[in-house]
Amino acid sequence: MTRTPPPLGRLHDIGGGRHLMLHRSGTGGPPAVFLAGAGMMSLDYLNIHSRVAELTTSVLYDRGGNGWSHPAELPRTADEVTDELRGLLAAADVPGPRLLIGHSLGGAYARHYARRFPDEVAGLLLLDPFHEDLVIRGPRQARERLAEMLDQMRSQESAEPTPEQLERSRAQLVQHFAAWPEPVREPLAARHLATWRAASRENQNLYDEVAAEFRHAPATPDVPLIVLTALGHDATQAHLWPAELLREISEVKRALHAEVAAESSRGEQRVLDDAGHGWLHEERADAVIEAVNDLMSRVS
Repeated sequence: MTRTPPPLGRLHDIGGGRHLMLHRSGTGGPPAVFLAGAGMMSLDYLNIHSRVAELTTSVLYDRGGNGWSHPAELPRTADEVTDELRGLLAAADVPGPRLLIGHSLGGAYARHYARRFPDEVAGLLLLDPFHEDLVIRGPRQARERLAEMLDQMRSQESAEPTPEQLERSRAQLVQHFAAWPEPVREPLAARHLATWRAASRENQNLYDEVAAEFRHAPATPDVPLIVLTALGHDATQAHLWPAELLREISEVKRALHAEVAAESSRGEQRVLDDAGHGWLHEERADAVIEAVNDLMSRVS
């Protein structure tokens, strides 16, 4: 993986010759720390980060092997990922306790971090988080389809895209990031093209080893917690799953997210019928900001 400097933020030494990218804005506390979903990276959340930075210190970072951070051996365990984040926050002098804002797989990591290091977490905002029981409680057809997709992703890893495919993807990404600040668009698109295999590699042990870690973790601390459940149209999800099967998966997800919210006496689930899974932080930025405001008012 080519090491190019990030357009924002900087690399922090976390020991062992490894460096992770972190970008912060704003002032005050508790600091809000974004944990990206699989296949996503720090600056995908730049717009919502900038709005959170109007309320408190806001932090974006890239996990090892993702974005602008140095390579890491993937896949990894959830303990390794959360230990890494803990080391980075200490190295970058981001004081605790912190409000963790985790999206998709990042939401599962945020919950795991809170369970392992409860004194370091002031609150949790989980944006359509991955849940360890979604596969085993979902429809049998979904499990079969997922196995096929994972096999397909592994086979695609060894294939090198053609220059034409790369240029077409780059143009699509630049168009997608049109609402991002101009100096960020091209570097962000280029970084996605350079690191697209990371999502597949992170997923390799997600549904067995990492899911088992989540199941056997300590209890979620009794901190203010909001789960945003996205049930609106998502183009990627609609492409991957037949419509009826996707509806069944969504109902299981809704129930699991309600259970996550109930893990804290101060937990709450909010359902968004007009946002998709991948970009709910853009499609319903207002709901994210409202949740951040509410959590900050509840943090003692």
